[in-house]
Amino acid sequence: MSLPEIKYCPGTLAKGFDTYSRTCLNRVFQGKKVHHVLPYDSPASNPETDALFEENRKRMSISGVQEKFSVLLEKNKLRLINEGERGTYILKPIPGAGKRLNQMPANEHLTMQIARQVYGIETAENALIFFKNGSPAYITKRFDVKDDGTKRAQDDFASLAGRTPQTYGAHYKYLGNYLELFQLMEMHLPAYKLEAPKLLKILVFNYLFSNGDAHFKNFSLLETPMGDYRLSPAYDLLNSRIHIEDKDFALDDGLLPKNLAQGKISRQFAILREHAGISEKIFNDIMALMLSQSEMVEKMVAASFLNDTTKRNYWQSYQGRLKQLMKG
Repeated sequence: MSLPEIKYCPGTLAKGFDTYSRTCLNRVFQGKKVHHVLPYDSPASNPETDALFEENRKRMSISGVQEKFSVLLEKNKLRLINEGERGTYILKPIPGAGKRLNQMPANEHLTMQIARQVYGIETAENALIFFKNGSPAYITKRFDVKDDGTKRAQDDFASLAGRTPQTYGAHYKYLGNYLELFQLMEMHLPAYKLEAPKLLKILVFNYLFSNGDAHFKNFSLLETPMGDYRLSPAYDLLNSRIHIEDKDFALDDGLLPKNLAQGKISRQFAILREHAGISEKIFNDIMALMLSQSEMVEKMVAASFLNDTTKRNYWQSYQGRLKQLMKG
């Protein structure tokens, strides 16, 4: 694998850049002039690199199937953390299981950028980055760690619901339905009325972009500087259908409890909004936005680092879901 020719910013996907744009450097890397190539070969490419990544793996506490490494920014260089250090970035290289694995970093990067730039969803800051041998990786800035290295409290919805593998079994993240997320938020957030529409927007986005792995641990509440809580920025957004044969929704019961799940998907979202206490006007505004951005989505897919076949699949998948959502 060799380094790709860069024509779009590997952060914002803006045209006419052969490395990160100033906007990306400001957003993701504190304005420092970080290069889009890491000072490492990719994991599993040579014994020396392997030893470094193996050591780092032991220090990573964030759960998940995909391999993740902890990285920090020193001056304008990114490096793997040493013992006793807290990383400020998570690095996700090409994973070891699924189809079209080498497309996964670009898939997550594109999906996160579409969420933010097209639909105004607050997301974790992120970019695509490359190992010295040209292999891509997805890099995201941790929103639960401040620039001074201290940590903000963060609780994912599995822990809010008191679910662990010990109490609910290995499948604990996937039990239930999405209405339960709103019920948990209502219990824990004084600002529920403000935050609930944000969650609904992410759920519609996940459906539209075939993210079938949005389980209980992929939503969190985050401590604010004031000491209260809000919905965290969105993270782990990608078109999972490209890599695995999954269902429309990650949770076993789908969008709603079985007794409420009636009608076409747009009707089910309308029922969800009603039970979540979100006004009809806000819901209509969300749906109008989600159903109207094809041109911009198409541009971003074209600018992405996916290969041509995957770009076509990604676009067709989006168009198929858009048609489903438009059926009243």
